[in-house]
This record gives sequence, structure tokens and C-alpha cells, in this order.
Amino acid sequence: MDLLAAMRTFRRVVELDGFSKAAVDLGQSAAAVSKQVRQLESRLGTLLILRTTRRMSLSEAGIAYFAECCRLLDEFDALEHATAAGADAVGGRLRVNAPLSFGLKVLSPLLAQFMTRHPQLKIDLTLEDRLLDVIGEGFDVSLRIRSSLADSSLVARRLGEVGQIICAAPAYLAARGTPRSVAELRDHDCLAYRLAEHPGSWRLEGPDGSASMAFPARLAVDNSLMLADMLQAGLGIGALPSFIALPLLASGELQRVLPEHAMARRGIYALYASNRHLQQKIRVFVDFLAAALQPA
Repeated sequence: MDLLAAMRTFRRVVELDGFSKAAVDLGQSAAAVSKQVRQLESRLGTLLILRTTRRMSLSEAGIAYFAECCRLLDEFDALEHATAAGADAVGGRLRVNAPLSFGLKVLSPLLAQFMTRHPQLKIDLTLEDRLLDVIGEGFDVSLRIRSSLADSSLVARRLGEVGQIICAAPAYLAARGTPRSVAELRDHDCLAYRLAEHPGSWRLEGPDGSASMAFPARLAVDNSLMLADMLQAGLGIGALPSFIALPLLASGELQRVLPEHAMARRGIYALYASNRHLQQKIRVFVDFLAAALQPA
């Protein structure tokens, strides 16, 4: 059995969700494709794909094997490409995870620049606000915006910072009044970002030192763009990341609340595995983001 060929066949079966589709894509018969997968399962001593007359699904072992199979095949392809094209060539497939709002507002234009520079590199980007399992879900790099990171086996490189700005719609402030102190925020409708480290509470640094405020959120959402929409609609006061808040403040759609107070800035981190050598595609991507985000 050609192990690499069997791994590639297994990958296509999973990606196309079917033996027949993979057979057409690979130019083989369905029987040949099925045989390769069975041989691979026999070699591994476990079922990778659970088959029924109507559908197929991955076993628990198959889910884990698929992620590592893709990584190994991409590394092999990248190695061949780099060797053939020269040491500076960057190729293969890079799997990236990033928060949705950050991805749409900040990463999108940067990614276009990066891919133009590296035309041989393929990128799979997953935009997800929840914290994903970087290794378990097969990502090469996960971008996260946090005040601090929990200890883990992952390498965490700080790429830049994001401010948090408390703001509200001018119409809301005209109707309810503008708070002049942290204490006065308790008399207002406050909206919360549900995935924050401390949802439902803000810690502010002001002229007289730090002050904390806990509030029962009128609305709690798990996406900052949605939160911005609700603030623009005049539903209350909320804290937005600076890359969303600043354009809305400049246009007058939102107004800053308690401008003499500031929330702690959060770091933009790139997380990647530390249990193997840093692949060129990861290093080049993270270096590019660091250079682009540091000035911001």
C-alpha cells in the first residue's frame, strides 16, 4: 500500500463527504477508493469512517487522524515546494482561526495583502468568537484578543493591542442623560459582550484611580459587531473594541462615555503549537501580522 496515496484518498473522501465524489475527483473507481481507505484502516488497526447505506461519518479516531493527516500532507507538499522553488518560497495550506469581528474589520484587508505576496500559499480561515481547541481542531495559528492568557503548551506571541471604549448613541444620551461618573453608569441600560473575561462588569482607570462596576446587562451578545448595532440603535451603553468604536465615533454615530476613564487594553496574540519546529508558513504569517499590527 502506498501510504501517502492512501492518506490523500482518505482526505478527499472526508473533504468531499463521499466515496463516489472522491473517486470522480481523483479519477479512480469508487471500489479503488474504498479499498485504499480499508487498507489504511487495517494498517492503523481502527475504523476511521463509519459507513451506513445512507451516509458516512468520522469515528472519534477518524476525526483526530484527519486533522493530523491534513497537517502532514500539507507539510510534505510545502517541503517539496520549498525545495523545488528555493528556500524563500512559502507554500502549503495554513489553517487560521480568528474572532469574527476582528477578522472582518482588521484581518480581511491584511489577509488580502499577505496572500498577494505569497501566491503559492493556501489559507483556510475560520472566524469564530468562542475559544477553540487549536491543536484538537487542526489549526496552525489561532488569533485571540484577551487581557491575559491561561497557561498552556501553546506558544503565544503578542502582535499588538486593542483598546476598549465605552460609548452610546447620541439619541440615547440625549434621552437618558450622559453619565459623569462610574457610579452614574448604574442608572443606565448597559449592554455586555458575553465572551469577555468578566462579562457584566467593567474596570476603569480614571483621574482618581481605578473603579469597578458590575451591572445586570439589559442585553448580552457574543459578537462585537452585533453589540455595535444595538448601541447605534440606542439600546444603552456598552464597551466596544477600538477597531469597531473609532470609525463610529468619528462619524458621530456613537459618542464616547466617560472619556477621562479608560479600560485596560487587551493584547492581540497568535497561538501555535510548540511541540514541533516552527513551520515557515506559520513564521511568515505571524511575522507579517506583527509588523502590520504593531503600529496600530
